[in-house]
Order: sequence, then structure tokens, then C-alpha cells
Amino acid sequence: MDGLDRDLRAAIERLGDVSRLLVALDFDGTMAPFVDRPEDARPLPASARLLAELTELPGTATALLSGRHLDGLRAAASPGPGVLLVGSHGAERWAPERYAADTDDLALDARQAGLLTEVRSRLARVAGAARGALLEDKPAGVVLHVRQSDPDTGAAALAAGRAALEDLDGVRLSDGKAVLESSVVRADKGAGLEWLRGVVGADAVLFVGDDVTDEHAFAVLRPGDVGVKVGTGATAARFRIDGTGDLPALLRAVLDVR
Repeated sequence: MDGLDRDLRAAIERLGDVSRLLVALDFDGTMAPFVDRPEDARPLPASARLLAELTELPGTATALLSGRHLDGLRAAASPGPGVLLVGSHGAERWAPERYAADTDDLALDARQAGLLTEVRSRLARVAGAARGALLEDKPAGVVLHVRQSDPDTGAAALAAGRAALEDLDGVRLSDGKAVLESSVVRADKGAGLEWLRGVVGADAVLFVGDDVTDEHAFAVLRPGDVGVKVGTGATAARFRIDGTGDLPALLRAVLDVR
């Protein structure tokens, strides 16, 4: 369990006695290192292998909880058939048939669809004026990425994107690492994690995430749950690991106690 501090080790040990454990992970910045192009991201092999091993354990359910839309999450993460999925920050949900879960398939009404078209048009103008900026389309939103821009250009583009959308009623904005997320539906990772907990009947949850949007999930953790922040920055999580390279040690520790 190298790289895990004593208190985190103790919290993981306690998860060994839980009848039904949910292990839920963010993807980008948690399972997978950040890359310039979102479509190029892949999980670290050790993390992917250990998640698959946890999925096969009795009394243990696994899930990915991501800002990516479900198709993009499946393409990048290649999760096994037993892994539950929450995408688009909670707006899209999928579970294996054995859970008989209400997945609340995402469908936009006419107003939301029109609003999404306007959001994309405005952000396209911002991205077109900023070298290195690009857009990622999601079923209910658009993401402005500036990881390939120089720092000053990227910061200016994110500010311009926010200013371009702030007058649109019904658009939710959230900041991430070198991204501005927009959505025309109300959803967050806290609601997504609560859905996962209910679907699998979890007695305790381990959630690991790295970004600002993961704070919604950390905020709904209960006594007995374990929240782990990846990297630096303010967080509601009780525990922390340094980076994606430390996740395999964490997952191995959970596997050993289960």
C-alpha cells in the first residue's frame, strides 16, 4: 500500500467489513492522465485491470462517474460489462440489466434543444478566436477545452466563454481543469452518485475524483464512506493521493481487504 497515508489505509481496512461496497471513480485525471485531446485519453493499465478485478468480487459494485457523455466514456475507458456508468455529470445513466435500474434516458425538450444550439454557436465563436481552443459536444451541453492553448490565451478564452453564456437562462456553467462546462439540464455528480448508491444498495461508498465537478459527489458522502481527492486543490474529501499513478495502490488496497 505504498503511497497511502496511515489514515487512508485505516479507512480502507474498514471497507473490508462492508456487506455491499460501491467503488466509484472519475475517469479523466483519476483513472486516466490528462491529454491534449479528450478522445486520446486511456486509463492506466494497472487501474483498468484492478477495476475489472474489483468488479468480479462478491459484495462489490464498481462504477465510472464522469463528465464525458456515455459513448465517449465507453470509447475511452473500455469498461467491462459489469461496470455501472454515469456520464454527462449525472445526466446520463446506465446499469447492467441485473440491477433493473431506471436509467432516466436523457431527452431534451424543444426549448432545451434550441438553447443547446445557441450555446454551441456562441462557444464556437469564442473557440475560433483562441488558438488551441476546441469544443466537445455532449448530449446536453458543450465543453470549451483550452488545454492546448497557452496559459494567457486559455484563461482569456474561458472568461470569454463564460461571459458569452451568462445571459442564457437555463444554462448551467461549471469550471474544470482548463475547461468550461455548459449544460442545458440540471445534473451533477452528487445526484449521479446517489443514484448509483441506490441502484446497487451500497452500505458504503468509495469515491475517487480530481476535479471541481467531483466536489458535488464528495459533498453527498455519508459516515462510513471514503472520499479521495486526486491531486492538489481545496476539497471536501477527507483523503488525498498525489496523482493518477497512485490510484493502482489504492485499488489494490481495496481489493486486498475485500
